[in-house]
Amino acid sequence: MQIRDALPEDAPAACIVLKRSIAELCEADHRNDPSILARWLGNKTHANFRAWIEQPDNSVLVAVENHDILAVGSVTDAGTIGLSYVSPDARFRGISRALLRALELRAAERGNHRCNLTSTETARRFYLSNGYTETGAPAGGFGTSSGYPMTRALSGRSSADSDG
Repeated sequence: MQIRDALPEDAPAACIVLKRSIAELCEADHRNDPSILARWLGNKTHANFRAWIEQPDNSVLVAVENHDILAVGSVTDAGTIGLSYVSPDARFRGISRALLRALELRAAERGNHRCNLTSTETARRFYLSNGYTETGAPAGGFGTSSGYPMTRALSGRSSADSDG
């Protein structure tokens, strides 16, 4: 598996990963409510994906194996993780952890000493187990009523930590 910068031509496969991850793995958040799903999935378009790549202060990374995109993540130059989604077909293989470490490393390379994110209910335990701490009360996000603001210090990170 390789983690690399996303390319514009990754948009179709990346959007499938984003949409499947949300629809199939985040049921605790959307509760199969069609209106929540529509709001959450609404911006996961090829055009938006390409726009995210083109933003000068944003890094979009993909985890790829055998030319298949398995996960998609993004981090701003300010250290905010905006996307972190894994294909349902690739769960429990360490890909989410490897992608998270790559996002954190990119944030550190941009001069950040911490990463911030808003976690879904589904991913909350994952982030807590990866050293993130909650920084406030849950707030609505993703078209749901649960979004957990979290942070993790990056100081002391080394490239060995990114092996996942």
